[in-house]
Amino acid sequence: MALDDRRQETLTQTFGRVVDDVRELFREEVALARAELRHEVSEFGSALVRMGAGAGAALFALGFVLLGLAQGSAAMVGWPAWGGYLAMGTVLGVAAALALITGRKRAQQVPTLPRTKESIKETKAWMTDRMSSKPR
Repeated sequence: MALDDRRQETLTQTFGRVVDDVRELFREEVALARAELRHEVSEFGSALVRMGAGAGAALFALGFVLLGLAQGSAAMVGWPAWGGYLAMGTVLGVAAALALITGRKRAQQVPTLPRTKESIKETKAWMTDRMSSKPR
């Protein structure tokens, strides 16, 4: 019975249903894009925190290296306190490099709206099929 009702619809009614369907699909696409953007912002935030930690450690490393070089050039004999400063600067420098590298890799691995792109392709195919004049 429902099939007979569809055959009796006017062109205006059919077009109205198509417009309503397209409007609903558009709303769903926007909602999906918003959800994915929230997720991406969260992932990028995590990557930025790692990179910020790496940058902070790099600043400390530079400070320790400079202190070690300053005291080392003043002492030039034996192993006074500058050796400890220089060693600490080296350790922090390695930690900073690792944090920056892992943060950068993580930022590059964040996918950009994968489900939204796929959904838009599906919607485009559906709309093309729906708007074609082929009989079903």
